[in-house]
Amino acid sequence: MPDIQTMLSRTFNNFFDSEKSSGIFLIFCTLLSLALANSSLGPDYLSFWHAPVAGLTREHWVNDGLMAIFFLFVGLELERELYSGELSNLKNALLPIVAALGGIGVPASIHFMLNSGTPTQAGTGIPMATDIAFALGVLAMLGSRVPASLKIFLTALAVIDDLGAIIVIALFYTAQFSPTYLAGALVVFILLLILNRAFKVMSVPVYLLGGALMWFFMFKSGVHATISGVLLAFSLPFSAKAEDEESPSHQLENFLHKPVAFIILPLFALANTGLVIGPEWQQSLSSMNSWGIIAGLVIGKPVGIFLASFLAVAMNVCRLPPDLKWRHIFGAGLLGGIGFTMSIFIANLAFAGRAEIIDASKLAILLSSLAAGALGFLWLKRSGDEIQAVV
Repeated sequence: MPDIQTMLSRTFNNFFDSEKSSGIFLIFCTLLSLALANSSLGPDYLSFWHAPVAGLTREHWVNDGLMAIFFLFVGLELERELYSGELSNLKNALLPIVAALGGIGVPASIHFMLNSGTPTQAGTGIPMATDIAFALGVLAMLGSRVPASLKIFLTALAVIDDLGAIIVIALFYTAQFSPTYLAGALVVFILLLILNRAFKVMSVPVYLLGGALMWFFMFKSGVHATISGVLLAFSLPFSAKAEDEESPSHQLENFLHKPVAFIILPLFALANTGLVIGPEWQQSLSSMNSWGIIAGLVIGKPVGIFLASFLAVAMNVCRLPPDLKWRHIFGAGLLGGIGFTMSIFIANLAFAGRAEIIDASKLAILLSSLAAGALGFLWLKRSGDEIQAVV
């Protein structure tokens, strides 16, 4: 029977390798942003991101424009997983699906219980998210200490987690809703599907032009414009052959690996982590919103992922891969608590116009993600060392 590592597609390995490198670069950009914001250059650095360009601030363009490309990339990855990856087989997909649901539900419940009926209840979606780049970056540093199937499990879990976040954004973080513009976006989406399914159009520029128009309509509709990126991903022609370079979906996914990893996400980090940490920073962490974020990511994520997986296997709903142990699943749950990109993204939407709460939320997210990453790394490293010692 071939080693599972040989079964990983080249596309998956490219994806994983880019995340490994970008995770380190994201950490550098985050530290740089924090350092600049708290230096003598702080006012100029912050004003740069808040300066208007063509009617929107630079920060807004990053969060609504460039992040739509990030969501396009996530959508392409999700499409590949659904059609030819880990999620294409229901039996294989059930474990990460169940785990992701547990990792979404428990953290959200913790935050909701602590903030129900308060002005910060809108932050319930913040601890639901998992940052793919950081989580896989930490896992990559463990090398052969972790089984190859854990990398697949965590990737599938994070992709499903992002899908859950996308749904939450579409349903609960919509402002000034316009049915007319939303209808326009959906009409463009349907036209792109017709070009794909009925006319077999394979030209990537045609779909990108349609995607840009869909982004505009979605932006004007009040539904967050990044949703258009996911819709565009699923309108692109896809081939089930993982190495089919003629497929527009594969072409675009391969092209976007490096720009997303080394341009878009770093710019997002620079634009959104410029936090001025004053003498009362500890007080900002004492709010129920901050506690809900911290408890949700550091405790809720591993507990939700592990318990949901354990119950599903115990009830014969799905099975644990042969080379995975329960300690690996718990370690993956710890890494699932690295919220960062998606958590910050949701915090900006949840508390739009309330800068003080957004900054406190971002600080809680950063500290939680740091703690989750460190705990997950140490847990899986120790587990790997113990297994290698036995062997």
